[in-house]
Amino acid sequence: MKILITGGAGFIGSHLADATVAAGNEVTVVDDLSTSSLSNVRGLLTSDRFQFVLGSVCDQTAMTVLVERCDVIFHLAAAVGVDLIVKRPVHTISTNIHGTEVVLQLANAFRKRIILASSSEVYGKSANMPFKEDADVVLGSTRFSRWSYACSKMIDEFLALAYHSEFDLQATICRFFNTIGPRQTGDYGMVVPRFVCKALRNEPIEIYGTGEQSRCFCSVADIVNALMKLPDCKQAIGEVINLGNDEPITIKELATKIVRLTNSNSKLRFLSYDQAYGRPFDDMHERVPDLTKARQMIGYQPAFSLDQTLKQVIEFESRQT
Repeated sequence: MKILITGGAGFIGSHLADATVAAGNEVTVVDDLSTSSLSNVRGLLTSDRFQFVLGSVCDQTAMTVLVERCDVIFHLAAAVGVDLIVKRPVHTISTNIHGTEVVLQLANAFRKRIILASSSEVYGKSANMPFKEDADVVLGSTRFSRWSYACSKMIDEFLALAYHSEFDLQATICRFFNTIGPRQTGDYGMVVPRFVCKALRNEPIEIYGTGEQSRCFCSVADIVNALMKLPDCKQAIGEVINLGNDEPITIKELATKIVRLTNSNSKLRFLSYDQAYGRPFDDMHERVPDLTKARQMIGYQPAFSLDQTLKQVIEFESRQT
């Protein structure tokens, strides 16, 4: 197939590009490199089945050519990371909503299959665990800019589902839960690479809040394997699907585990959200996905344990220093 990956030089996108090229597909990546790196796809640049395009998904003229030429679109381009969301909410909202609007409009015009990346953030502060795809969402006040990301991804989902309902666009929405692995950067607040880099340097590991909040971390390899099955899954068309791991760990336990795996002398340091972000911050205590739909539709089952994935991240970051 001819595959277009928006945001394909980013963390998840570059791993997807690797896998789809290896599977024999012709792959085009479009990325503006604002929060990603060309180094993530450097190993593909010499392949005759790979093309990199420097550009924005908001550029409708450029995107028209790329969408017309492809068979399947993986739309991963988005503003990501809690730090970026808190500090640049206008950029977050504009990029996520307008970029997706352009891509969906063109996918519909040229009748292309599209897999749209969303986020577990859309569940907000709901305490109804595990999160089921059709469950109600509970968001915080508009005074907290972090919810702008959740709302922007919800608008993306509404748009995709509307195109499917009104025009029969073959769209599938994937809600990712805390994906981790090599190439992920801690520059925008991603917790695992931030903790690992601090541990490798024997520096204090800063935990925001009490550290008792829990998350489920999933290997990017498991996410990519799932994504590659979706274009051929007719059951998934018009559906929202959770993708992640369903084994929670508290942030304090995560930090302790990383210290142990790196044989680090780092100490844990706790900061209030005001100290960390310089303003009030609204967070959720727990986030666990219900993976029933993914298991039924594509036989999804995470293959990598948290320890295995953390060791991969540690090895990767060790090579960067």
